[in-house]
Amino acid sequence: MMKAQEIMTRDVITIRGSATVAEAVKLMKDKNLRALVVKRRHDEDAYGIVTETDIVYKVAAYGKDPKKVRVFEIMTKPCIVVNPHLGIEYVARLFANTGIRRAPVIDGQLMGIISVTDILRNSDFVEKPKSTLLQQELDKAIAEARAICSEKGATSKECAAAWDAVEELQAEASHQQALKPTKSAFEEYCEENPEAAEARVYDV
Repeated sequence: MMKAQEIMTRDVITIRGSATVAEAVKLMKDKNLRALVVKRRHDEDAYGIVTETDIVYKVAAYGKDPKKVRVFEIMTKPCIVVNPHLGIEYVARLFANTGIRRAPVIDGQLMGIISVTDILRNSDFVEKPKSTLLQQELDKAIAEARAICSEKGATSKECAAAWDAVEELQAEASHQQALKPTKSAFEEYCEENPEAAEARVYDV
């Protein structure tokens, strides 16, 4: 599974919050960018982001003078950030759920920036869709759980733990597809081995 750090743009262009919007526009044009990360003022400060949409919607649309408006007046701060180790499908879902198109990649410090374009052009979601990989992983886990239960017994702790792992994978697969399975793999197993359900009653 590809991670954010594998496809992010590492050469990040930043700007001060005190810079004018005119300076931001020039920088965007010179570097052919759609967004700039706004520098932190100190280590405890949050990063910000200013996009071409911010400039068009908040400055150009109202006829404001870009030379008099400061970046901090129109930026988003704190902005949504991405952990470099986050899987690409989760970055895509974060973007879908929040409506953003790009975010700084941060692990203590600024490491890069990732956008929908990076996901489209550089990730392997076409060749390796997460749903297919998850299903393969789930099938393997179910086979392993059945083998463990056959060897250790349907009421053993090892059997219960194996089905816990299966249900966690099944929940992730369902969440990925936005579907709820009609019956879990463990419920199907319990139809064959009713006593197995007792092994998963844990002491609180």
